[in-house]
Amino acid sequence: MSGDERPARVEDVHALATAMPDVVVGGDDEHPGFSVGGKTFIFFREPRKDAFDPETGERYTDVIAFHVESEDDKQALVQDESTPFFTTPHWNGYRAVLLLARDLGRLSRAELAEIVQDAWLARAPKRAAKAWRESRPG
Repeated sequence: MSGDERPARVEDVHALATAMPDVVVGGDDEHPGFSVGGKTFIFFREPRKDAFDPETGERYTDVIAFHVESEDDKQALVQDESTPFFTTPHWNGYRAVLLLARDLGRLSRAELAEIVQDAWLARAPKRAAKAWRESRPG
């Protein structure tokens, strides 16, 4: 199995996010956030009452939020049962999807890389996004 096809891990979120241009890391070690141009594109959430295990009622402690380009992109990810992404009513009208860190392994590292890049593109300044796209092969 190639490195890109192996199951994704939490450390991949950090590595992939910080590999994007002009990324600033904020937050703390347990709940970091990654921003570009002053806008957060990925962050690890603290437990909140809107994200909980439906069976036990316990708040999720490992939620990661990823920004998306549009509401259509959000719905495509959360409605596709083959993906681990979800949302909560708190996030209605907000262009982001949620993922439990424990479910990262349901994605390959390559799939996670695409999600991270898309999150960065959704929040990056237009010039930075254009420059990054133009620097890509193919």
